[in-house]
Formats: sequence, structure tokens, C-alpha cells
Amino acid sequence: MPTDKIIIWESGNFLPFLLANSLQKKNDSEFYAIFDVPDKQKLFYQKQKVVDFKNIWFFQDSISEPRKKIDTKFLTSFEEKYNINLWLLALNERLFNEYNEFYKFSREEILSILEDECKLFEKILEVKPKFLISYKSAFHHQELFQQMCKISGVKPLIFSASVFANRCMISEEPNILDDKRSIEELEESNRNFDELEKYWKKLNLRKQQEHQLDSFRKSTTPKINAGLNFIFSQNTIIKNNYGYYGHTKRKALSNYVVGITKKKIRSDYMDNNFLKTVDDSVPFVYFPLHQMPERELFIASPFNTNQIETIKHISKSLPIGYRLCVKEHPTQVTREWRDISFYKEILSIPNVQFLHYSVKSEDILKKCSLVITIHGAAGLEAAIHKKPAIIFSDFFYSILPCVYKLQSIEELPTAIRSSLQTKVNASDVSRFLNFLEANSIDFDLFGFELDYHNYFYYGGNLLNVEINEEKVKQFIKKHESSFDMLANEYVKKMEL
Repeated sequence: MPTDKIIIWESGNFLPFLLANSLQKKNDSEFYAIFDVPDKQKLFYQKQKVVDFKNIWFFQDSISEPRKKIDTKFLTSFEEKYNINLWLLALNERLFNEYNEFYKFSREEILSILEDECKLFEKILEVKPKFLISYKSAFHHQELFQQMCKISGVKPLIFSASVFANRCMISEEPNILDDKRSIEELEESNRNFDELEKYWKKLNLRKQQEHQLDSFRKSTTPKINAGLNFIFSQNTIIKNNYGYYGHTKRKALSNYVVGITKKKIRSDYMDNNFLKTVDDSVPFVYFPLHQMPERELFIASPFNTNQIETIKHISKSLPIGYRLCVKEHPTQVTREWRDISFYKEILSIPNVQFLHYSVKSEDILKKCSLVITIHGAAGLEAAIHKKPAIIFSDFFYSILPCVYKLQSIEELPTAIRSSLQTKVNASDVSRFLNFLEANSIDFDLFGFELDYHNYFYYGGNLLNVEINEEKVKQFIKKHESSFDMLANEYVKKMEL
């Protein structure tokens, strides 16, 4: 039998790398790797002996200086060959749009980068790997490669967080289960709503997210050390990594100081203008804002990235006796909140209320009539609290009868009226949660992320750092049992 070829995409988060280390002990597959890492990390991966790779590629090495002469014919044939819309990926790339405060890319620069990426990935796929191991994509180029893999017959094994604390998923697509059974085909389960709420609280992911956020907020010393390292080290990355174009020391430090001021001003505005209690004197529909920039919109729901317009669409579609409640995402604090003009535009809509980020989601869900979300776990949490949901893009809980998957924005008024009449069945929710837990793995992803951030990246404050091989070996030893278990799960997936 031919030896399986496995390719990993490593972005400096260590999970694919550690998985490869564990997997090579379990089978005789050939391992290949794409390293999408800053230049100071590169030296470790060039010299490391932890994983025996047949071949490796450093992503940024294949991206040439932006040029004006673009091979449009190649890009056109590429789109036709793979049925991939390159502009859809590129214009939703946070580096190429308004979220990049350091550098504005021209049309020619973007096309030049895309051309290099497409040619690199085609060259890599000549290896004919059987499996791809990767985190879920956060940037356009990783998503591009994952899509090319699927079309080329390479099975993606994408690792992502579940909605449960300390549990994760392996699937071909993030947030989409490989098991395609309908709700009627799942095993019966008879928990009532009180039991479901207790179950959800026990496994609630929010507590883990809040812990991670608190750790980031309180990490003063790592921030200082990261800043000193950045100031007193060479900053060559701005020339050879397009993700860091314009990241001069002066600009980075200026943005950091300005960001502190922005965060304070915006926080004060929210404290003075947002509601801190839920007013249910009028029936309301609940729309939780998504954190931005984030892949859950840019990649998972690329035509719904303008949340102000989405809120306007929802408010227009409500029955006359209802209003819309919007709540800020608590983790938006890591992005210095949003511009006050964003909040003011939403507050100007007559039938919209803005809830403070400190209001507990549970309190909102108990009092609302319907939840609408673009792409996220809020729709499942709604079902646990007996409330129907509308979702704009596919998510693993879309199979629930109480969840309405929107096909077009024009059907929103009909969808809202239909959903408001929908009753949630506890048995459906119960059997789905059992199904979801059975399709997830016991692994503390948030704990792992916190650990490697603290181990290597000054608490996640600086990524362009040199990596010490001895520290890597210590880190591997610390997580050896967890990754041995993970590797067994990957082997099961591969055998399927």
C-alpha cells in the first residue's frame, strides 16, 4: 500500500506541529508542512528535529515584491479550474480592508499577492497529499489553500473549538459536523428544559472565554516585556511579510497609545448610553453583535460583514409590536471596542435598543422572543432557553427544527413571523446536544492557547520572536498525553 501523505498548516500556534509529532509515532505517513510564521520563528522550524518532514515551505518566502504586471490570464483560469472567487476572499481579508491601520494595499498589490499564493499552492499540491491538518482558517490565504485541497481530493481535517467548554471538533469544515444525520435520525433523549439549562451551564464555553479574556487584560508584565523586545530588536519583518507592511516601531507604539485612549472614551460612551438591564415591557428580538474583525463573518459569512446594515434589515422586518435589542460582544474590548459613530448609527434607529456588554446573555435569552445571529453559537443557546432562532449561514445546529436558515435577505420578514410562531421541542434540543457531544473531543483548547501564548509569545502580545528548541521540547513533554489522545482521534478520522 502507498504511504499516506499528510500536510500540516502551521501558523505558530503549535497545535498542527505537535499533532504531527504525535502522529509520526503512530504510523509511517510522510509529513509535509507549510509554515506561515514571522521571520524570527523561521530559524527554529528550519533546524528542528522534532518532526521529520519530507518537505517544507515557508509561505512568505514565496510572496515576491508587489508588482504592477499581473498574469490576469492565469488568475482567470485558476478561478475557473477551482471554482473559487478570489475577490471574495481578498476583499474580506482584514489585511486588505479598513481594519488594517498600518498599510493600504492597492488593487495591483492584492492581485500580485494572490497570483503568488495560487502558484505556490498549486506547486505544493503536486505532492498529492491525502490529508490536511490545520486550525480553522483566519486569513484568506489559509482559506484559499483549504478550499483548493477539498477540490483537489485532499481531505481537510480542521481543528476548531466546540460550543462546549474543554471540548473540540475535527471536521472537513469548521463548525459543520461531518456526520450529516437529520434530527429525526438521532437517538431519543428526554431531558426537559430545566435539565438542559443545567447541562449547558456545566459545559458553558463562555466561562473559558471570560477566563482567557481576564488573563489577557491582567497580563501587564508580559506586555511590558513584549514592548521592550519589540523596541530594542531589529524589525526586518516589515519588508519580507506583507502582513506586517507599515508596522514601523513608531507607528505600532503610536497606535498602541492611541488605542488605550480610544478604548477609554468608547467604554465611557457605552456606560452612559447603553442599557444595563433588560426591558421586556415590549416584546423584542435579540441580535448579538459579532466581534470584528473575525473569520466568523469574513470567511464563514462573507456577504454579511456589515452588521449595521444587517441590524437595519432586521429592524425593517419586525412586526409592528416588536423591537430589536442589540448587544456588544464582550471580547470586542481586545479591539478597543468600536468607533462611537458605529454605536450612534445603531442608536439612531427608532425601534432598536442597545444593551451594555455587561448584561448577561442568559438574562436576555430568557426574556426575548427570538434570536437572530449571522454565524455563531447564539442560536443554539437560544434553543436551550426555549427560543427559536434565525441564522444567516450554516452552523452545526442548523438541523434543529427551531432554527431557520435564511436563504436571502428578502425573506427575512417572513422568516421572523414564522419563527415567532415556532415552538422549541426539548427532546430535539436534548438529542442534538448528545449528538454534538459525541462528535467532539475532550481537549482544553483555550487552556492550550493561553499556555503557548505565555510560553513563547509574551502572553500573546508579540509573535515575531525567536523560539528556543529546548523550550519547545519542554512544552511538548508537558502536553504529550493530550496530544497522544488527539493523535488517536485523528487516526480514527483518517481510517474513516
